[in-house]
Amino acid sequence: MEINCIAERQKAFFEKNRTKAYEFRKKALLRLKRTILYYEKEIEEALYKDLGKSDFEAYMTEVGMTLSELNYAEKHLKGWMKEKRALTPLAQFPAKSFEAVEPYGTVLIIAPWNYPFMLCMEPLIGAVAAGNCCVVKPSAYAPHTSAVIKKILSAVFPKEFVAAVEGGREENTALLEQKFDYIFFTGSKAVGKIVLEKAAQNLTPVTLELGGKSPCIVDETANLKLAAKRLVFGKYLNSGQTCVAPDYLLIQETVKEEFLEYLKYWIDKVFSAEPMKNQDYPKIINEKHYERIMKLMEGEHIIKGGFGNKERLFIAPTVLDDITEKSPIMQEEIFGPVLPVLTYRDLKEAEDFIKKGEKPLALYLFTGRKQTEKRVLREVSFGGGCINDTIIHLATSRMGFGGVGASGMGSYHGKKSFDTFSHTKSIVKKYQGVDLPIRYQPYTNGKKKLLRLFLK
Repeated sequence: MEINCIAERQKAFFEKNRTKAYEFRKKALLRLKRTILYYEKEIEEALYKDLGKSDFEAYMTEVGMTLSELNYAEKHLKGWMKEKRALTPLAQFPAKSFEAVEPYGTVLIIAPWNYPFMLCMEPLIGAVAAGNCCVVKPSAYAPHTSAVIKKILSAVFPKEFVAAVEGGREENTALLEQKFDYIFFTGSKAVGKIVLEKAAQNLTPVTLELGGKSPCIVDETANLKLAAKRLVFGKYLNSGQTCVAPDYLLIQETVKEEFLEYLKYWIDKVFSAEPMKNQDYPKIINEKHYERIMKLMEGEHIIKGGFGNKERLFIAPTVLDDITEKSPIMQEEIFGPVLPVLTYRDLKEAEDFIKKGEKPLALYLFTGRKQTEKRVLREVSFGGGCINDTIIHLATSRMGFGGVGASGMGSYHGKKSFDTFSHTKSIVKKYQGVDLPIRYQPYTNGKKKLLRLFLK
């Protein structure tokens, strides 16, 4: 099978040690950047065909972020590759201690469909910067973007260095049967468990970027109008098909009615009172997910939206009121443009509600109280998030992004991506001029006193 051949050729190419050189890595990143710029229009057209993304949203959330990550990696690569000195313990005198990074070898990157270009390219940038050979598996649910990715990678890299494998479940299964040195997966928790199980058979390290039900807490001290505006942006971006989208709203009951009016105002303001006519509003990826999302709204109290168009795979920005923890929509990650609203009386009630579930990938808190910020950050475990905004914490190369618990393991972006795809070797270089006798037998009381002194 071709997949077997690709994996074997990449292992052979990695053994030639060419990918470990700084110049090789830098040139690879520069070639990738130039080619993405060359195909920019084609990438945006593919994203429109797959997800209905406007060219603005395609650049803001996919192409632009990828180029920014490339620029950051190129700028800092030499510093990341340098040996890092460490203090040498007195007991090991005379010696030099340092850490050296090396690539894992061959890497498998399995990308999702919701941000099919960016979530394929960003981990690839880290893997290439770290000196690995890579097999990239784009999502079959976004076939037009998958085809462009393959075209770009085929134009930039020889297959024995970086290769794209298109296809669906059969190809995923075949790839997971190969022995890679590292696996990076972004997608659902269910598939993440399969990836982890397959990786365990070969003791292969993994990064899992999953999801979950990410809460948005709004308390009575928040700037309600601004909070509603920013929540609308984060929730309905990409028609809600974002792993870190606010999954549900926890609103303090004293300001609920006022806040809901602002929510409805901003939905109309951003998407218009007739959102089906909005050409910049993305569609649902396929009929299966359209039906799933529409079913979650059945029998619920809809105060905004709630309708769709199956032929166009369109679902209006929707708000559901009177939701409880037992409501069907609270039993799974929504991954669509539907916002359930729940209330709380005091902060402990909100914290306890979140803690009942799995640790979320993101948490968003809108408040005017610093003590509330500190308390939530201390009391609630989650992957990452924002205070008084949504989504934007992942749009930087200067901080890592990743989940915790059921929402994932490991992180990437910027230096974190380089570290994820690198193994750090700790080295002690002992000088030969002096050899302290303390560690050698015969052991004496004098040596024991010195040992206690050295190991304080």
